Amino acid sequence: DHARGQVDPDEMNSDEMNSNVSHRGGSSIGYLADLDAVAAAAVLYLRMWAGGIDGQHRVQQDLTNLLGDDRGHGAFETFAHLNEMCALHARRPLMHHTPQCKGLCADEACVGQFVSTAADGDAADTRLFATLIVRPDVAPIVAGLAAQFGLAIKQMNLAPLKPRAATHTHQENQTLH
Repeated sequence: DHARGQVDPDEMNSDEMNSNVSHRGGSSIGYLADLDAVAAAAVLYLRMWAGGIDGQHRVQQDLTNLLGDDRGHGAFETFAHLNEMCALHARRPLMHHTPQCKGLCADEACVGQFVSTAADGDAADTRLFATLIVRPDVAPIVAGLAAQFGLAIKQMNLAPLKPRAATHTHQENQTLH
């Protein structure tokens, strides 16, 4: 079994991939390494957050370690509010892979580009991405939160991800897709 919203495309048959609305957005479309540093960080934090209280604690620790106590706490609160707003007002549940997965699903790509675009200050495209994720009436609020969180990520000293490996590694009893 997978956590809510977590999809393993390798365990889906073609009928499920083509017709199961509950998996919409979970299709693999690329690799995490294909994203810029801000988008990749946003996706990794989304994946950790979706892991429950332990993952959320890891997000908080990471932000505090990288940004300091005050800015890290502020970034965590912004990210928590962003996730809450997305959960309450989402057009549908967002799909995601596990934190260890090198793959990238459509919903993750959307969230990553949303946060990165918001951090770059492109208000029109940020609102467009927001409407793909939440109801239109909530989109401006979520866009503002994404911009705040994206700017916090930009303040980190992010190294580019290593080039993607040609093969996936699997650990026993753990879904990596």
